[in-house]
Amino acid sequence: MLNRRLKSEVIAPKTTLGRAREAVIWRAGSQIAGQLVTWGATFLVIRILDPHDYGLFAMTQVVLSVLNMLNGAGLASGLIQKPEADERSIRQLYGMLIVLNFGLGIVQFAIAPLVAAYFRQPIVADLLRVQSFLYFTTPFVAFPYALLARAIDFKPQAKVYFLSSITGAVAALCGALAGLGVWTLILAPAVLFTTRAIGMTLASGHRYRPLFNFRGAGALAKFGGLMAAGQFFWVLQSQSDVFIAGRVLTPTTLGLYTTGLFLTQILVSKFVPAINDVAFSVYARMQDDLDAVAVGFARSSRMVMLVAMPFYIGLAVTAHPLVETVLGPKWIEAAPIVRLLALAMPMMTLQVLTGPACSAMGRPGLTAQIGAVGAVMMTICFAIGLFGGVQGLAASWFVGYAIYLAYTGVRTLPVIGLSAGTLARAILPTITAAASMGALVVLVDAALPPMIAPARLAILVTSGAATYFGWLALFSRDLLFEAVAMARGRPYGGEAPIPATTAA
Repeated sequence: MLNRRLKSEVIAPKTTLGRAREAVIWRAGSQIAGQLVTWGATFLVIRILDPHDYGLFAMTQVVLSVLNMLNGAGLASGLIQKPEADERSIRQLYGMLIVLNFGLGIVQFAIAPLVAAYFRQPIVADLLRVQSFLYFTTPFVAFPYALLARAIDFKPQAKVYFLSSITGAVAALCGALAGLGVWTLILAPAVLFTTRAIGMTLASGHRYRPLFNFRGAGALAKFGGLMAAGQFFWVLQSQSDVFIAGRVLTPTTLGLYTTGLFLTQILVSKFVPAINDVAFSVYARMQDDLDAVAVGFARSSRMVMLVAMPFYIGLAVTAHPLVETVLGPKWIEAAPIVRLLALAMPMMTLQVLTGPACSAMGRPGLTAQIGAVGAVMMTICFAIGLFGGVQGLAASWFVGYAIYLAYTGVRTLPVIGLSAGTLARAILPTITAAASMGALVVLVDAALPPMIAPARLAILVTSGAATYFGWLALFSRDLLFEAVAMARGRPYGGEAPIPATTAA
């Protein structure tokens, strides 16, 4: 059944939009459900483990994240982006994914001692060697994903992702309670990705055999290489802070920083990728209609920022009671770090949304160029910020992303067919509502008497939510109606402030 869908003609725009709404619901819905389970386990594990454990784990993630960007996900995107794909190219993709990932596993195993020597932590070598196993599961996740994504069929994937989230969460809790320490953080992903690989292979129902003769696969390899380059540079700039700070800060301080970063990046790293997965598939089917892509990008940005702005501003103004309540008293030193990082995350979220649109329009090279600039720019900012210690490192995110977002907008918006003014008008209501919410929460916090952290947090969150939704109900009611319609999987028939032709 899936094979027949893959051989069909390009999906009609009306059908594409209908599938897009269903895909968003399944992909994002399963992501939310899965993350609720994962978060519950993660925060319990954080309370059990020590900052030192998370500092060691962060050192391994520098290597894992960089190598993982070479795992062939860009090749899978190349298959998704192609209007038509024959059986040979599909089988070649499967073979490429296996060759690449098995090779990456061997490379990581070999360089593990060198990485441990750089960070001056011998245990890092053992951690990296065990983590090499993760690459062997990747082909059996990425290949079925590409097949399903071509058909904009995210329902089977959503079920598998939810199931794997549960198995990973259970493994994490069992490891922490068993006293495995930092090894808990190695066990959980291994269980999660093994479950996901088995589940995705079964869910796709494919019968393709990998083909290791790559003759004629040049176009696919080129597109995938450009996509991988963009992702590679993205990882370089997102991991360079740990790479630089890992030799300067103690594992405990590094653990405080990376856990604060995890808390503030929950939305952009866990939910936005789910939206981008769907967006790339949809934009690729609409790439001949620039107006439709522009309107779709503006609306998706508006919906993402509707959730992102109150989340990030809320983190910033409630950092102290939030950290004490969620992570526990031993993590309280992470609160100032969370406050600084949260203010930079709205800019990061908006910047991340542009990549799938550009790549789907056949411009993965532009995404790679922007990623290269970002890698250099953010690395310089991190190196300078580290002179101010861990808080200076956190503050460098805000300065760096303010510049990086402006540069990204100048390069990408013309490709998408959207003017900066139109995009600004689309997201301005969420910004003003969140700013008003933040100001009120600060005033309420100052007026409250001393009390236990959970009670204080409950009052601040309640007052902030009431202010945010009250502001939108008074000044941007259409935005709320549009969000409800999208959540219900229905087209919004109200007033749409985004014009059909949006290019500057």
